Amino acid sequence: MTPLLQVTDLTKHFPIRSGVFSATGGAIKAVDGVSFSIDAGQTLGLVGESGCGKSTTGRLLMRLLTATSGSIRLDGREIAELRRSDLQEYRRRVQMVFQNPSSSLNPRQSVGSAIAAPLLAQRITPPGGVKAKVRDLMDRVGLRPDHYNRFPHEFSGGQKQRVGIARALALDPQLIICDEPVSALDVSVQAQVINLLEDIQRDTGVAYLFIAHDLSVVKHFADRVAVMYLGKIMEHGDSASVFGDPKHPYTRALLSAVPQPDPAADRSGRIRLSGDLPSPADPPRGCVFQSRCPVYPLLDQQRQRSCTDSVPSGDIACHHTEAAVPGWTVPAEHPCSATER
Repeated sequence: MTPLLQVTDLTKHFPIRSGVFSATGGAIKAVDGVSFSIDAGQTLGLVGESGCGKSTTGRLLMRLLTATSGSIRLDGREIAELRRSDLQEYRRRVQMVFQNPSSSLNPRQSVGSAIAAPLLAQRITPPGGVKAKVRDLMDRVGLRPDHYNRFPHEFSGGQKQRVGIARALALDPQLIICDEPVSALDVSVQAQVINLLEDIQRDTGVAYLFIAHDLSVVKHFADRVAVMYLGKIMEHGDSASVFGDPKHPYTRALLSAVPQPDPAADRSGRIRLSGDLPSPADPPRGCVFQSRCPVYPLLDQQRQRSCTDSVPSGDIACHHTEAAVPGWTVPAEHPCSATER
């Protein structure tokens, strides 16, 4: 069965220019050989710390940025090199919800006009007219009819994000890229937006690429998870496996940093990564995590050399998954320890 979206060795390097003549002196490797797939109706969570390339990946999939190399296929059709005139059809099928609901809306445009914009841009007249379609979308995301002529500054953050979701749904897409859609919202509003996205997926069968920092949200929402670090995928698998039995030392470090709601919980085993994040302009050779890995210093010289020379193919980018991170396992009371969504 062909996946809805297939990404293979996706790369985005931003050139570093300097001097009077803007000569190129290297490149920032924001995304460096990323591969994953998303099936129809499935949610893939893309997680990692700030600067790892998550949002850049999402923008590459939307063709807001042009990939340096690699393949992006939607239903088997290559889209990484589509001309601008061919992107109109692609963007009927793939839409995006942006991280900041305030900056993603035009402050001079009413909410109704913002939601109608994709329909007008694609020259689509739905049954009953554009206005009826917009009101239906507003009702679906929990906005009232009298909100139609209001402007973004009159709404809360959660309401603005609902507007962004309604706009993304206007063209009935097959895939929505959610770039940290709840990170700027209060916890109670986050739950409302996540529940809304789940209801929409159940009703329409839309697939999501869900980019986020909050691992507990991703654990609740995603079918599969890809963990990203310095432009590369460290671990990729189904949600229960990644959160219940993480293999890569970086995944274990991320899970150990998830806040636990119980103030009496034992935090003595939290993994504290040493060293600074390497520069994406000059990442380490082989495994990019080796300079901060808690397992690497415990390996003998020959096994350390394997980390420096290459990275294994497959879902786990680590040669030594059998090596335990000192002092930490997934506690039973950990927010991400459950094996069910």
